[in-house]
Amino acid sequence: MKSTLLCLLALPLALAAEDKPLPLVLPKSVALGTPRPVKVSNLEPVAKGPRALPKVPADAKNLAFGRPVTSSAREANAGDFSFLTDGDKGGEEGFEVELPRGHQWMQVDLGKTAAVHAIAVWHFHREPRVYFNVVVQISDDKDFKKDVTTVYNNDAEGELGFGKGKDFCYFESHEGRVIPVAAVKGRYVRFHSKGNSSSPTNDYIEAEVWGVPAQ
Repeated sequence: MKSTLLCLLALPLALAAEDKPLPLVLPKSVALGTPRPVKVSNLEPVAKGPRALPKVPADAKNLAFGRPVTSSAREANAGDFSFLTDGDKGGEEGFEVELPRGHQWMQVDLGKTAAVHAIAVWHFHREPRVYFNVVVQISDDKDFKKDVTTVYNNDAEGELGFGKGKDFCYFESHEGRVIPVAAVKGRYVRFHSKGNSSSPTNDYIEAEVWGVPAQ
């Protein structure tokens, strides 16, 4: 009887510890026009149904919210670096930070090492663009010179020097890109890109890093 009671008391705790679907909140779609034809060898096929979100630990949070952001660019062409983690995902004008043309990156400092379980990133999505050479990396080294884990890479030709990626290019939308991550530990998350199908600039709206601070 005593052991049964102990099991019943422990049951809610066990349930609370179970993984949960990523609690992603999407902005409204403000997309204008139809996608322009894009010649990309690794363009993602059109989805036939709702996407499945990865599961994350019950205590996982968006550790990127409000955190400091740095960039390869000395300054933004438009907007502010802080827009990447301010929680605003809208596709209207004024929500994005625009970086210069060519290969650029933005980097989020989570403040401490964490186990990362999912990453979501939104580029400018008021029109359906394809962003090129999208690479996402995690490291404990702020300079990304050692112990770097690449969790997404659609640079099929290896232009950025990180090897040939096997992930898809995709048309940006209000759904962003959700990247499952296998509990990779790191303090810094870096987002690379190199232009898009509409212009040579690099436009970011928001990034979320879902994880649990390392003990």
